[in-house]
Amino acid sequence: MQQYKPLFPDAAFKGTFANIQSCLRLGDLDEIGDGTHFLHFDMIGLFSFRQMTLEEAIDFWLDFLAGIGAWPDHVTIHPDRMADWAPLYRGRLPVVPDPECLWSDGTMRSYCTEFYKQGVEIGNIVNPLGSCIDAGFGLERLDMLINGTPPAAPQAILQDAISTIIASGYRPGNKEQGYVLRKLLRRLAVMGGALDHPFFQEELIRQQRLQERYVRLKPKHPDKPAQWWFDTHGIDITDMERRD
Repeated sequence: MQQYKPLFPDAAFKGTFANIQSCLRLGDLDEIGDGTHFLHFDMIGLFSFRQMTLEEAIDFWLDFLAGIGAWPDHVTIHPDRMADWAPLYRGRLPVVPDPECLWSDGTMRSYCTEFYKQGVEIGNIVNPLGSCIDAGFGLERLDMLINGTPPAAPQAILQDAISTIIASGYRPGNKEQGYVLRKLLRRLAVMGGALDHPFFQEELIRQQRLQERYVRLKPKHPDKPAQWWFDTHGIDITDMERRD
């Protein structure tokens, strides 16, 4: 939704868009491979600026989910919005209060309503500024639930995310996207994975150097915290322990 952010506060703009966006969510890094976290995934998005109401957005998504055989088991709404929003579902499925139904992009903060099937959140509708719609549903999660598509192995997920970032023109580095790429390369190396690309071979060499440095320095600094190792030597203790 980044390309649409300027349109949310622009009161003069009205319009509705739909798309499928490629997303990368590093917060899911430790959960990849569990069947619901994909790291790199596609998000089906619907964005409406002072044109579609929240009720219309709910009706749209329920019709869509019914059409593909993914009718939700229940939805959640923030307690502060239960009285106003729950009637919009018109008794078609259970509505559960959830104080976690909040959304923020760092500049705006809004309430949302979330859709669940088989205990998995499949999507949500955010109501920015009370006049806009920002809805997103995970394509891979829907595919898994509807078609029984098995989740990819963690290494395959990492390989896919890394290849996508590299194909977008980024290189490993210490800042922003470069740091994300290096972090994923490091994780793949620690897991014993493989990737036919020079960046991965460089990371293997870098990790070997860090491992040797850690083994050499650990007896001299047995009580140093993990943050000290990372800030001083660029060594992630968690990675070292995974290798031991």
